Amino acid sequence: MVKTRFAPSPTGFLHVGGLRTALFSYLFAKHHGGKFLLRIEDTDRERLVDGGIENILKSLRWAGIKPDEGIDLDESGKVIQTGKNGPYIQSERLKIYHKHVDRLIKDDHAYYCFCSKERLAELRQIQEANKQATGYDGLCREMPLAEAKKRVTAGESHVIRMKMPKTGITKFTDLVRGDVEFKNELIDDQVILKADRFPTYHLAVVVDDHLMEITHVIRAEEWLPSTPKHIELYKMFGWKPPEFAHLSLLVNEQKQKLSKRHGDVAVRDFIDKGYLPEAMVNFIAFLGWNPGDEREMFDLDSLIKEFDFAKISKAAGVFNLEKLDWFNREYLKKMPSAELIKICLPMFRDRRYEIGDNDWLGKVLSLEKKRVTTLVELVESIKFVFEDTPYEAQILVWKKSSKEETKNVLEKLVNCLNKISVQDWTKTGMESRVGGWMKENEFGTGNVLWPMRVALSGQKNSPGPFEIAEVLGKEETIERLRMAIKKLE
Repeated sequence: MVKTRFAPSPTGFLHVGGLRTALFSYLFAKHHGGKFLLRIEDTDRERLVDGGIENILKSLRWAGIKPDEGIDLDESGKVIQTGKNGPYIQSERLKIYHKHVDRLIKDDHAYYCFCSKERLAELRQIQEANKQATGYDGLCREMPLAEAKKRVTAGESHVIRMKMPKTGITKFTDLVRGDVEFKNELIDDQVILKADRFPTYHLAVVVDDHLMEITHVIRAEEWLPSTPKHIELYKMFGWKPPEFAHLSLLVNEQKQKLSKRHGDVAVRDFIDKGYLPEAMVNFIAFLGWNPGDEREMFDLDSLIKEFDFAKISKAAGVFNLEKLDWFNREYLKKMPSAELIKICLPMFRDRRYEIGDNDWLGKVLSLEKKRVTTLVELVESIKFVFEDTPYEAQILVWKKSSKEETKNVLEKLVNCLNKISVQDWTKTGMESRVGGWMKENEFGTGNVLWPMRVALSGQKNSPGPFEIAEVLGKEETIERLRMAIKKLE
């Protein structure tokens, strides 16, 4: 059975690149009827961020990516672990790693290293000055084990390194990049257990992926040079390596690696700005993958059905914000009213708006639903319905008209609207009655509808006046028109 995993470090909020890795891992597993596991790699103790695990889990859940095994959130929002291969948080697995390191030392596949940070820094400087490849020079590699253990017993600070073969070639077939090979002589002896007794990524990822029965490792391109080290560790343990797929980097439109210096990169940033999960997932899926035809709109189920590594590109994925905005507008336009109301309600409550029933709220949202990009923009764009919007009297005046003429038109418009019954107070009903009245009195469209729209919205750019009037209701509409008349006096 196919089994993939996503194993983020809680050293910050989930990056959009991490979301893509999780999404592709999830899609591949589900496409093959397999399972998706979520593990937390928290061995870098100095960079841990409070709430990092919860943020990762909430961001994945927002995107519709739910693990079958590993770390998850319960109904109360508490972090839980489910499955037979736990613990799924690496800091809770130290005894497992120590056991496997001891095995490597016993089998002469690893050794104690007592080199100080100062010596390693000096070594690096010399290598760089001589234009040599940087890496550990193997000073402690041939130290007799008895001597090394004596120094350990004496309390001397040390790390443990793997014994990378110094001859030959490590080969593997990457699901994205095809056949890849590395000369072993160019790869240094990687630290696998740090002085603080925590494993490095390289040891922990191999042990965990094997014990958790991972069949396919899908990760970022930056881990490609580490793969031969991992494959050699699998060989040292006598285990079969999983298949590997290394995804290309994500870059911005300037072809720079995505980073906080260049704008938003955390999934949370996009959630807070009001992007829809459906749009983000659809957009992220196309950062390196495409279906091979002109189709662009895919929900999660469609992506699962279509996903195939044969359609993944080796080229860097360009995070084009304009394209994300396009996806979000398309999904926003098509979103059912009831669903949109449910999403927006907390935002209305945060602003302490007085809201009516769902039918009315649906009409309010429909005023701007097709004109905005994000949920935040949507709620902001319709705030004129709930609160007074200050505006200057001059913007009520249509082109070559005057304040006096505009005041006169609005006074007559109020009389016209007063004659419309509450039952006929609909967009269609008002268009018919006011349209007939305008024709009868030979009023120009702009001379009536422009000041009416500005009076009701307080804005130069807004939905049509009859749509706004229907939402505001007869009493509020006439009150706002009368306020506009006062401004023109």
